[in-house]
Amino acid sequence: MSTRLSPLPNSRIVLSTEVADARASGQAVVALESTIITHGMPWPKNAETARTVESDIRAQGAVPATIAALDGKLHIGLSEGEMERLAEAKAAMKCSRADLAFALATGRTGSTTVAATMMAADAAGIAVFATGGIGGVHRGAQESFDISADLEELARTPVCVVAAGAKALLDLPKTLEVLETRGVPVVAYGTDDFPAFWSRVSGLSAPYRMDTPEEISALLAVRRGFPGHGGVLVANPVPETAEIPASEMAGVIDAAVAEAAKRGISGKDVTPFVLALIYELTGGRSLETNIALVRNNARLAAQIAVCDAQAGKDATPSGSSGA
Repeated sequence: MSTRLSPLPNSRIVLSTEVADARASGQAVVALESTIITHGMPWPKNAETARTVESDIRAQGAVPATIAALDGKLHIGLSEGEMERLAEAKAAMKCSRADLAFALATGRTGSTTVAATMMAADAAGIAVFATGGIGGVHRGAQESFDISADLEELARTPVCVVAAGAKALLDLPKTLEVLETRGVPVVAYGTDDFPAFWSRVSGLSAPYRMDTPEEISALLAVRRGFPGHGGVLVANPVPETAEIPASEMAGVIDAAVAEAAKRGISGKDVTPFVLALIYELTGGRSLETNIALVRNNARLAAQIAVCDAQAGKDATPSGSSGA
């Protein structure tokens, strides 16, 4: 995982005061993506949820750092006004690794996907990131070659990603296979099953299981001893009270994916379209589940980050700044 006190690489990166102070003092910081704000939820639910998730992180003793491209700068941590501006944006770019530099160079407003958020978090020295669900191998990828850049980013970038598994509209067995091939540890939290976003179980066994934030923090510490080994995916199941069982979601997902194919929707437009249609087909229930799982992931990510920050302080010799 990345070192939180490494120098910032360029002047395009702007830290909020809260994040800068936390970074300087070695306090726990949790990165947050912003695509869920611009493409995942309607106004004003997106802004309300973003603020609630940040509050959840603060309540666990960590500092939230929502990441977005605004006015040619990569903002690590958003002010209230910047958050509102992003939430109300009508044509924000959905930025993965390939898009982020373009958004910054042209001054476009851009939200960050899992891949771009990992890239930005690592550049800012933030080791833990909370999201809803990662992207992965899309159904029919053997013909379309549609595989999310999130998987490659997990293989290359040393950030711990806490998610409710991969989005259930994907080909989950192939997603797990690619993660294994690319050397990404997939750790289920408190369960032996790999969660399926809205559902607690996917019918697939998780490669590894850990039951406490301290155990995960210890894993991150060991990974740091092997540079170039990329990230870790922590698969955290949605709370029982909020889940939609996989048996119930299967037909809804199939219908939404089929409609996307019928309309010729492809690439990065598939996931937002399918999620929006699933929202309609479930009468809004999928959105409430999405909010619950994002909050659940944020709380766990904050707990891991706090353990990780404390471990870093304990490992720093007395009288050293750790820089």
